[in-house]
Formats: sequence, structure tokens, C-alpha cells
Amino acid sequence: MANARPRRSILFMPASNARALEKAKSLPADGLIFDLEDAVAPTAKAEARMQAAAAVASGDYGGRDLVVRINGLDTDWWRDDLKAVVPNHPFAILIPKVESPDAIHRVEEEITWHAANPDMEIWAMIETPKGFLNAGEIAGASDRLTTWIVGANDLVKDLRAKHTRDRLPVITALGLALLHARANGLTILDSVYGNFSDEEGFAFECGQAKEMGFDGKTLIHPAQVDVANRIFAPSEEELTLARRMLAAFEEAKAEGKGVAVLDGRMVEELHLEEARRMVAMAEAIAG
Repeated sequence: MANARPRRSILFMPASNARALEKAKSLPADGLIFDLEDAVAPTAKAEARMQAAAAVASGDYGGRDLVVRINGLDTDWWRDDLKAVVPNHPFAILIPKVESPDAIHRVEEEITWHAANPDMEIWAMIETPKGFLNAGEIAGASDRLTTWIVGANDLVKDLRAKHTRDRLPVITALGLALLHARANGLTILDSVYGNFSDEEGFAFECGQAKEMGFDGKTLIHPAQVDVANRIFAPSEEELTLARRMLAAFEEAKAEGKGVAVLDGRMVEELHLEEARRMVAMAEAIAG
């Protein structure tokens, strides 16, 4: 099933840092984002562009999703970014600070011009007040658009809010993004956690994001990969329950029943969708 593709850990890597790109080949992250935007100084943009293109074409990163975050559409760099990387067929192009469908349309037109692979995806960062408020319009902008990354840190800044452990100042925006993502069949990934030395705080935020319904977490440091992989993967307890639910329902169906009873609780078709997704996700991770 499409939604079973693991996206537990998606790591941002500055494309200007050749050493980091080399190290990323051995990291157990589900995906890598070669960053041409925030992590790259203006004087290093050209070098980063070439290194990202080479990394995408190398075939040295196994089955990981390789994504390139281009520079903002309000800069002079984004078209050169696409010209350099699209011919090498990255898995997806990530657009920063998307605030309207127009950004999706402009990038789609440009990558089509550069003969993008028909399966190349567009990912979008929703990280400004306007982006969150226009999330419904953005979600349906293109068939290539498959994934959102929320940017809570930028949102906190724009709102003049405070960073808190429970993220209450931005919880409404996160929930709104989740609603629109799910309504439109999109994958949605949680924001980065800036203090990579705070493993306990990072684990707490991963757990909160999983409880809310996020598919995974974006990361800024390799030290965060194992924690994200562990928390966003189905636990043994969850998998055991999911398999028991599926077995109970199959047994009930064989008896001509439309519902099953497991541990005193009703099991209906609506419960099975998540059970099937969880089992498929575990199999995809194991593979």
C-alpha cells in the first residue's frame, strides 16, 4: 500500500558539505534532503548545486528517498537549482515556504521543461501563517504533490510566539495541516527539533507527533535518526494487536459476520485500515 512507505526519519543534509554527504551513505535514515537553501551560504550555492546533482546520480544511497530542497522562489537561485538536479532524477523536489498553489505550479512547469521523470514528486514546506491558512488550496495544486513538511520553528517566529515543550502555541496550525493532508491523501512530516543534543526532548516531540498522526520527523543531525526510527515504527505491542484484529475479523467474516469481537471490543472494517497499514509498514521497514 502506498502509505506504507517508511518516512520515519528524513534527514536534512547541507549539500555544500561533501563530508556530510559521504557520511549519509551509511546512515539508517528513511530519506535524505540535500539542502540548497538555508544551510548553504550564498557563495557556496553553485558548489552545493553540483554536489547535490552528483549525489542524486551516484546510486550510492541505497533505497533511501533522495530529495533536493531548492532555494525560495523569491530568489535568483531556484531555476538554476532545478536545471542542475532535475536531469539526474531525484525522488522529489522540496519547495520552501509554500504559501499558495502558484509555487507548486511554477516548479511543476519548470521541472517539466527539464524533462523530469513522470514519477518525480513535489514536496512542500508549510511554515508560514499564510501557508497554513491556505493549506486546503495548496493540497490540491498538483498530482505530483505528495508530501508536506511543516515548519513549526518559522511559524513560532512569525507568530511572535514562544517555543514550549507541548507546542501549544502552534498546535492549532499543526492540526489544521494534518486535517488538510489527510483529506487529500498526502504524507505529512513533522518539523525539525533544533537541539540535537537533547535526546529526551526530541523523543518527547517525536512521541507527540506520532500521537497527532504525523508520518515521521524531519531531522537536522544523524544522532536523531535512531530515535525517530524507533518511535515512528510500529511497536511490537501495536503489531501484535493489529495482527490479532485482522485474524479475528477474517474468522468472523468466514462465519458470515460483518464485525468481530476481540478482548471485549468490536472490530469493524474501519479499524482494519490502520491495522493493515501498520503491518505493511513493519514489512516495508524490515525490507
